[in-house]
Amino acid sequence: MEQRPGAWLPRLSEVGERLAEEWHAVRRAREGASGAPGGSTRTPAPHEMRASDADRERIAEVLREALSDGRLGMAEFEERLDVVYKARTLGDLAGITADLLPADQQPLKLDGGQVAAIFKKENREGRWVVPAELPVTAMFGTTKLDLRDAIMQSRRVVINATLVFGGLEIHVPEGVEVIRVTKDKTVTLTKNPAAPDAPVIEVRTQNFLGEVKVKEPPRRRRGRW
Repeated sequence: MEQRPGAWLPRLSEVGERLAEEWHAVRRAREGASGAPGGSTRTPAPHEMRASDADRERIAEVLREALSDGRLGMAEFEERLDVVYKARTLGDLAGITADLLPADQQPLKLDGGQVAAIFKKENREGRWVVPAELPVTAMFGTTKLDLRDAIMQSRRVVINATLVFGGLEIHVPEGVEVIRVTKDKTVTLTKNPAAPDAPVIEVRTQNFLGEVKVKEPPRRRRGRW
């Protein structure tokens, strides 16, 4: 049976993602045995983190749209809205709109698993929880992590990036510092100055012709008096 050109790419991508997951598991075990990244303090899981008023309003807005176009009746709308405003954690909110929007359009994303771009582009953006340790793989592909509207699980996030002819692009809000750590040196990738207690994104790279780019807000200009 003759295959369409490029039909093998999805299967190759799936195999690559499984291999990347196994590689990162080995890497975590090795780093755990050496004590890095360390710390015995337990970090709350994404679903355990406290919800903000803004998070509740995001969910409520989706419900209002569903009411206006007939996907929800008034009784169900009021029932779900009551749950929204009583929610204390992100986990309380996450499933309320599951049947109203596709997974990639959900107003709140708690999946903190690996991000893998194998012969493709992969984005993680919107309101999502950035875990304290995030495995990233880009092999002949590009991964974009948009942190501008994200919730950082820890003030220091470690991104374990494996790049093979691939790229990692990180978009950060103001006041976040990004550093790249390799075997030989540590380099600050953000240009804008950060406060001593600013959140830090530490990118640990193992790569072969891979590239890391950081996009940050333009530096504010001081007004003239």
